[in-house]
Amino acid sequence: MNYTSLKYSTENRISTITLNRPDRRNALDDIMIRELSDVLSNVNRNTQSRIVVITGEGNSFCAGMNLDYLKTYSELPHEQNLEDARNLMKMLLLIPNLRKPVIAMVNGPALGGGCGIAAACDFVFAGKHKAKIGVPEVRLGFIPAVIIGFLIKRMGEGSAKEFSLRGDILDATTAMQKGLVSEVVDDDRLNERVYEFAGELARTTSPASITLIKDLFSRYSEMNLKDVMEYAANLNALIRKTDDFKKGIDSFLKKEKIEW
Repeated sequence: MNYTSLKYSTENRISTITLNRPDRRNALDDIMIRELSDVLSNVNRNTQSRIVVITGEGNSFCAGMNLDYLKTYSELPHEQNLEDARNLMKMLLLIPNLRKPVIAMVNGPALGGGCGIAAACDFVFAGKHKAKIGVPEVRLGFIPAVIIGFLIKRMGEGSAKEFSLRGDILDATTAMQKGLVSEVVDDDRLNERVYEFAGELARTTSPASITLIKDLFSRYSEMNLKDVMEYAANLNALIRKTDDFKKGIDSFLKKEKIEW
């Protein structure tokens, strides 16, 4: 697919997905959601990629749903609005279900659906002054329904409820205190720090281990504790038979530094 609303590249085992509608503050519509779904599926199959970085072009990460687009859809039948909401949901679910770590590089406002994209990622790095993270939907007569689950996982139910009911927009430091951000970085060092971290993660972690850990976390909320533990035991046994495990154990016993 030729992308019109985003850019995608892979270099040094790091894939970068850049939302590329800066004139609209990288707001989401059906085209961007469809293209994001496609590129996330592609990067999942890309054997040259170990880490994924999602960011925004210009001064915004993602301003949420395009309001002109939503206004147009509000005049359409319920079934079309439901299909549109489900497409957003499916796109967001691709992020935690990716077999690779996903890093949100929040270079500016991440609001509504943009907050959801960040919350769905495994790591969230935010610019100290430029990043703003929020869910202002209640101030617009809307609700952050599709992203609530990701907020709860990051913040806990109580904090996520307060956050959503108030329509809060947080600075990077406060967002980190609430659990939405992994690390706050000076704005002029954000890009450097994210790729430094991504490179370190690619060098020091086993691809097989990362894949199975992500799989376990994605299944955790779908099963009861007994089934989760049984599934975890099976993954524990499975990883022992992989080449990554044998390589890691041999290197440790020989006191050799391992490079993945």
